[in-house]
Amino acid sequence: MKWFVYNLLFGVVWVFLLPGFLMRMCRRGGYRARMGDRFALYPAEILAKIRSANPVPKGGAAKMDSSGHEIAPPLEWVWIHAVSVGEVQVAGQLMREWRKAEPSVRFCFSTTSSTGWKMAEREVTENDVLIYNPLDFPNFVKSALSTIRPRAVILTESEIWPVFIRAAAKRGVPLFLINARVSDRSAPRYKLARGWFKDVFSCFARIFAQSGLDKSRLVAAGAPSDRVEVTGSFKFDVARRNEAKEAELRGWLSGVKTRILLGGSTWPGEDEVLLRIVKTLDDATLVIAPRHFEKADAVEANIRSAGFECVRRSRGDSAPGDPDAKAVYLADTTGELMGLYGISDMVFVGKSLCEHGSQNMIEPCLCGKPTFVGPYTENFRPVMSDLEEGGAIVQVPDEASLAREISRLWGDAAESAALGKRATAAVLRRQGVVAKCISEIRETLA
Repeated sequence: MKWFVYNLLFGVVWVFLLPGFLMRMCRRGGYRARMGDRFALYPAEILAKIRSANPVPKGGAAKMDSSGHEIAPPLEWVWIHAVSVGEVQVAGQLMREWRKAEPSVRFCFSTTSSTGWKMAEREVTENDVLIYNPLDFPNFVKSALSTIRPRAVILTESEIWPVFIRAAAKRGVPLFLINARVSDRSAPRYKLARGWFKDVFSCFARIFAQSGLDKSRLVAAGAPSDRVEVTGSFKFDVARRNEAKEAELRGWLSGVKTRILLGGSTWPGEDEVLLRIVKTLDDATLVIAPRHFEKADAVEANIRSAGFECVRRSRGDSAPGDPDAKAVYLADTTGELMGLYGISDMVFVGKSLCEHGSQNMIEPCLCGKPTFVGPYTENFRPVMSDLEEGGAIVQVPDEASLAREISRLWGDAAESAALGKRATAAVLRRQGVVAKCISEIRETLA
């Protein structure tokens, strides 16, 4: 009965969301081009690729499920699902490490958004396939599973699709949840709906949780305790320096003769804070890399209102028009943030001071940069715990504290360097989670 109710509610919600979905589809060609994926209707070239790896068995009648779909033995594909940028990076690292251990492995990568799709295109190889995941309705899910016939399904972080999970389990496909986390907001809801989530979490062969708190929340929601293992965060393994990009960005900033304060993945409100702070620092140039590039015009307006000239990366600017003008550099292009971390002198990580959640603070720490965050870091709770334990990061409650701490370390080269060294060491100590999890997954599948 409860699954009938779920399917009914999902259908009602989908109808309400459909207008917004269609608007996005009109704005972004990728949605329109692969709309059929949502209904397990794949392009001919995708079907040919899937079937070439998973040929239909010859001889004897094929097994059929209750809906009349063929059940063939899973052979090649490992189905991995991720949505957000961070999740896609986690999935990408897992795929890279798995290929080292098993070069013949092939991945079916599914996502739900055009942003996730663009990121996933960088992670898949010519041996893999990239699809949008099916709507979480029984017929579409069963059809997708019958077409792909995965040997395993791997979901990332908090991607819980109940119908898909239960359908895969009924087919005998082992399921794994990697880098699992339960947010502060979701924890009470999971616990309240334990009777419902218990059926879902019991379908997983293994769940790899980021922290002890995440494990306790998963168990409270009905996950079998003996299937949940605390491994730490995959994100420590995802972080990698991009030396080629660092060299390119040094060229862009070659005219800067001062030290660089970087605002990475900033949100509205945080740009203004950094503009006020940089005015108080000696020998400082501010570089802002906003989280959403479509807001770059507003960021430029803030820069000019604060009395600075704006040198904008997307325009091809490389220096202020007036050589005597004080300038702020606006890095509003994709794929360059890690390179910027590598060449900056001090970093503030956005979505942590004026917005809840925070962006990834591991990357600047790996680069050995004194790194600052605001009070809102709930999306990286296990990571923050590890970094704080190693004295590797500075967390502040408000703008005044941020200004004070940046100013203090800006004037103390020895302490600034020591903080950067502790940051790098803290990240390196916690790497190796991905390889460990892959080993355990492969052992389970053997």
